[in-house]
Amino acid sequence: MKFLIVGLGNIGPEYADTRHNIGFMVLDQLAKEAGASFTTLRLAAYTEVNYKGKKLHLIKPTTYMNLSGKALNYWMQELKIPFENVLVIVDDLALPFGTIRLKPKGSSAGHNGLKNIEQTLGHNNYPRIRFGIGDHFPKGRQVDYVLSGFDPEEQPELPTLIDRSIEMIYSFATAGAELTMTRLNK
Repeated sequence: MKFLIVGLGNIGPEYADTRHNIGFMVLDQLAKEAGASFTTLRLAAYTEVNYKGKKLHLIKPTTYMNLSGKALNYWMQELKIPFENVLVIVDDLALPFGTIRLKPKGSSAGHNGLKNIEQTLGHNNYPRIRFGIGDHFPKGRQVDYVLSGFDPEEQPELPTLIDRSIEMIYSFATAGAELTMTRLNK
């Protein structure tokens, strides 16, 4: 059985390690631990990892956040993966930092990457891991906030939170969304 794991983010060194790029950061760590490396292919950086008999196709779209759906849709069609086996990792302003939740479907909540995926697929019934980044920004400064790095007091917690996200990805692939939510949504 195969899965498409999509880490959302923006390409370019100016976006590396920003809150908006947590999807890239999670997949980079997963690939590193599995001894895999990304290759830039059509619309995405791509690699694959085998885990307990499951093939995980990892993509980091190179389309920029606002066109993430284009890359997701292309790879979903190319690899013939049904949308219920697609998992998107995304930053979420509505969740406090330190909160990570798997959701089987849901609204874009104003996130441009999710909005584009929803427009491209024509629905929002795809699973996603929502990585809480908090909302500690002055009114009108949301873009600056998501495109900035994690605060010094948040940084020590990041490796543990990224590991928990990876654990959710593996659990999603082996046990499914419902069991993963029961076990790991806290």
